[in-house]
Amino acid sequence: MEPPRPPFARPGQSDPYLAALAERVLVYDGATGTNLQLAHLGPDDFGGAAFEGCNEILTVTRPDAIETLHRSFLDVGVDVIETDSFGSFSVVLAEYGIPERAHELGLASAQIARRVADEYTSPGSPKFVAGSIGPGTKFPTLGQITYDELSASYEELAYALLEGGVDLLLVETMFDLLSGKAAINACHRAMARHGRIVPIQAQVTIELTGRMLPGTEIGAAITSLSNLGIDVLGLNCATGPVEMYEPLRTLSTTCALPLSCLPNAGLPSVVDGAMHYDLTPEGLAEHLARFVSDFGVAAVGGCCGTTPAHLKAVVDAVGGSRPGPRQPIVEPSVASIYTAVPYQQDRSVLLVGERTNANGSKKFREAMLSGDWDTCVAIGREQIAEGAHVLDVCVDYTGADGVSDMTDLMSRLATQSSVPIMVDTTETAVARSALTWLGGKALLNSVNLEEGDGPGTRLDGFLTLAAEFGAAVVATCIDEEGQARTADWKVRAARAITDLAVERYGLDAHDIFIDPLALPLSTGMEESRRDGFETIEAIRRIKAEIPGVRTILGLSNISFGLNAAARQALNSVYLAECAEAGLDAAIVHASKIIPLARIDEKVREVCRDLIYDRRREGYDPLQELLSLFEGVTTTSSNASKLDELPLRDRLRRRIIDGVRTGLETDLDAALAEGLAALDIVNDVLLDGMKEVGELFASGEMQLPFVLQSAETMKTAVAHLEPHMEKSDQGGRGKVVLATVKGDVHDIGKNLVDIILTNNGYEVINLGIKVGINEMIAAVEEHQADALGMSGLLVKSTLIMRENLEIMAERGLAHVPVLLGGAALTRTYVERDLRAAYPGRVFYGRDAFEGLRVLDRLGEIRRSGEDDPTFGRELSEKNVSRRFREESAPSPDAPRRAPSVQTDNPLFTPPFIGSRVAKGIALDEIAGYLNQTALFRNQWGYRPEEGEDDAAFKERVGIVLREQLALAKSEDLLVPQVVWGHFPAAADGQDLVIFTDDEHTTERARFHFPRQAQDPYLCIADFFRPVDSPDKDYASFMLVTMGQRVSERTRELFEENRYSDYLMLHGLGVEMAEALAELWHRRIREELGFAGEDGPSLTGLFRQQYRGGRYSWGYPACPDLTDNATVADLLEASRIGVEVSEGFQLHPEQTTDAIICHHPQAKYFIA
Repeated sequence: MEPPRPPFARPGQSDPYLAALAERVLVYDGATGTNLQLAHLGPDDFGGAAFEGCNEILTVTRPDAIETLHRSFLDVGVDVIETDSFGSFSVVLAEYGIPERAHELGLASAQIARRVADEYTSPGSPKFVAGSIGPGTKFPTLGQITYDELSASYEELAYALLEGGVDLLLVETMFDLLSGKAAINACHRAMARHGRIVPIQAQVTIELTGRMLPGTEIGAAITSLSNLGIDVLGLNCATGPVEMYEPLRTLSTTCALPLSCLPNAGLPSVVDGAMHYDLTPEGLAEHLARFVSDFGVAAVGGCCGTTPAHLKAVVDAVGGSRPGPRQPIVEPSVASIYTAVPYQQDRSVLLVGERTNANGSKKFREAMLSGDWDTCVAIGREQIAEGAHVLDVCVDYTGADGVSDMTDLMSRLATQSSVPIMVDTTETAVARSALTWLGGKALLNSVNLEEGDGPGTRLDGFLTLAAEFGAAVVATCIDEEGQARTADWKVRAARAITDLAVERYGLDAHDIFIDPLALPLSTGMEESRRDGFETIEAIRRIKAEIPGVRTILGLSNISFGLNAAARQALNSVYLAECAEAGLDAAIVHASKIIPLARIDEKVREVCRDLIYDRRREGYDPLQELLSLFEGVTTTSSNASKLDELPLRDRLRRRIIDGVRTGLETDLDAALAEGLAALDIVNDVLLDGMKEVGELFASGEMQLPFVLQSAETMKTAVAHLEPHMEKSDQGGRGKVVLATVKGDVHDIGKNLVDIILTNNGYEVINLGIKVGINEMIAAVEEHQADALGMSGLLVKSTLIMRENLEIMAERGLAHVPVLLGGAALTRTYVERDLRAAYPGRVFYGRDAFEGLRVLDRLGEIRRSGEDDPTFGRELSEKNVSRRFREESAPSPDAPRRAPSVQTDNPLFTPPFIGSRVAKGIALDEIAGYLNQTALFRNQWGYRPEEGEDDAAFKERVGIVLREQLALAKSEDLLVPQVVWGHFPAAADGQDLVIFTDDEHTTERARFHFPRQAQDPYLCIADFFRPVDSPDKDYASFMLVTMGQRVSERTRELFEENRYSDYLMLHGLGVEMAEALAELWHRRIREELGFAGEDGPSLTGLFRQQYRGGRYSWGYPACPDLTDNATVADLLEASRIGVEVSEGFQLHPEQTTDAIICHHPQAKYFIA
């Protein structure tokens, strides 16, 4: 018998379970395993020691124990009980040697639950049975089991549960989207075979990272599962309710389906050798009540660790109540296994990378045919780095085995592509082989009506696959008459295929991309002249006349046959014209699209004339375009220019340009000519590095390119070292570098290390939080020529002074000292700190200034000349320090700033205490990035000549997309937040935090400095005074990007991958700041005044919102010891954040803040 085919029948709202869920909250039962353990069952109860732990077998060996379990929950009033069938499918049972008993055990579990539930059912109070289907232990995305094997095993269980009379099928605890798809489709097939149609409730498991086990964001799960014909979507297991707030918030605001949530009773710990969960029944009930009211969750219950007592508290709290209102906004998207990508992009069409295509890329085809899958994947990653939002993957090639090739490639891209996949093939079998590897939501490219729409046609096969796997589809405007050439014909074909896809196959119109065909304009044939603007008109009409659908073009076809430079220009202009008409997506080589502003105005006009067929007598735009680009190439070859240079000049130029390709060959050639290795380094390579320094100092070279030069220098020296005598490798001098005690910031110090090391100095880098005794010991041990101290914090400048005083006391004034860091100024170093140390002291504004100082010190040392003022001359400038220590309060200072209002509106927070959020989507955080701070301050890029800010950000934005894609694929950024609201009152310059609204117990106290002159501001003034009857609250937050990014940056530095180090470090720092900006917005939303925000992101950076956010270490709140108070108040250890001995937050990419709602709370210096 032929297996059932999608689309599958679904229950309507008259289904008893769905009808009840629409009316009131339904309460599920609690843990199966936990409560069976409490029954103290032994091996005999399981039918022998070999089956102990197989709870599912108890349905036949101890059905009374399972019945007792069900009754214990029904006795406390739950609405739904789950069958004891979590692992009753052959894949799991095979681990006990009984795969053949899957149907038997599944059926028994359903029959027991059905019988007991019916006993408790009464008019107006039905009791439902959910057929539990767990994930098993095998990971299909990682190739541990095939999709089809797993789905067939699930189907056997689902059929048995239906036979036993369950009211719904519960696909739960899914840690892998692909296993979820396999289970959901198995349920559909089982229902189609059995004839009973029941709801499907799908629940994924979010780990402590805030993501599913492979790194899947909740948004990707919503996108990938919602259109698979499920009726309810939710969460269960892995964590307690505290960790579920953020994913539930995302579900509540972006998922149109009813929601469920069955958390564990907190996080587990081992007590007396047994697993223990510490969340009380009252605690579980309190959280679930919030989920119901705040997020509109309709089905709640318990998972691991929850007992009948827990569920009784839940029934008492929410049983019979109505879920809170929700107004979700569904954003049509596709998804990789990691993240969702909306069809609607803010600043461009959806870009689909075209180079992973055997018919469009020779490099890809050759790699595929030779089985070089790593190169194939690398080509995909290059497309992502160049800006592709989706990868088009095609392995169709004459003589190749498409199914085998697609399997080999998709088994890799499924986890190694951070963006979604467009499966591009003409073969249904090839398309299916790809979809069985993709847990995310893919696109199928493409379907058409060329063969008609009957059974067995490509259209039928592809749309059936789209319905089964929840894929979007590309539909080309081709029908049985051929390729549609006119706008009318294109719209007619588009409407016909859309109607079929929606009405016959159940697809959502929003998931249909119509391709109105970009046909070549380069042939010169009369019948082709109108193709360009007929397609543009078709785009406009399709968008207007066929609601919901989107449009896409294989853009490069438009310029087929032209040379590369002309193609780039025409493609770019045509894309702009199509986008103006409403084009949603383009299959294109993203890096080959250039902004119109960079295309000569005459070229743009000629391209438009060609597109719109504006021929006139004596003027043919096609011939004009060919003439304009005759002999023109897109880029000139740096490699060819290098090859033309003499060998020594070529080596020097390689250092300046950072070109490593061919470097070792040139070095070997120099050695073969008789040049000594040391002479190559000193006379050629270091001369190149000297010019790099000069270019950087003049602003002609930017930091990322400096680091590329340093990497090239490092590679060159490493290649030459075996050819040097040991005595040759001593270098130009020795320097000890360290970040001072209590400071964890090391990016500046490490950049100095990079520049000095690659300019011939030996650097002893002691790392962070280094005390003066350790520094002195290193200087003496290595007989260093200088000591460099670094620090970012205000407190670090004071420690530097103390260190200098200690060195002077110990008679070490002969050691020159270089000082650097954001809190230092040249005047402070050259006046105040030189006065504290009789030796030489220098301010290092950047690494190259430090290099120049050391070079001069080397000259003095080698020549024996005496230059006593160098590094000792006191500056006569009288410039105030950038940061000041808190001064004694003025005797005239008021207890409270009189200018600060005391009758401003107050806002009651939604909760008192703290919460944790994990799994925040990286793309959402990136939307709050301060690109100016990232591109200029962290990465060191600068606009090129004539480049405005928008063009600058567009250019460097390519690097940002590359870095984000890399961070996603390697799971380097793990955003987590702990935040809270607390009763608070001002006591002079102190802000007192209380445990409750009655202010009965003081929980913490923060002291803030007051300005010494009018207006005498102090942060405490922004809260009601302690003697006020009003209830006021302070909000706090602590955000982090996690430890992985710090670990990876350290590895990159140690591997001499300087550019990658700079990029990732800067991204981590600014993503933490972006997360703080995002979470401040969330807190304003919670407090109810986010509507007062300014209209733009730039406005938020300029504090265009109500209130203010203050982080410790800045002038208004300089006391870093308060970091420890905040961390304790918010229980920051829950997100892996610690406070160092010097009161720094760890990991480095972490920041905290106090949020004041008072409208006058803005940045000020105290």
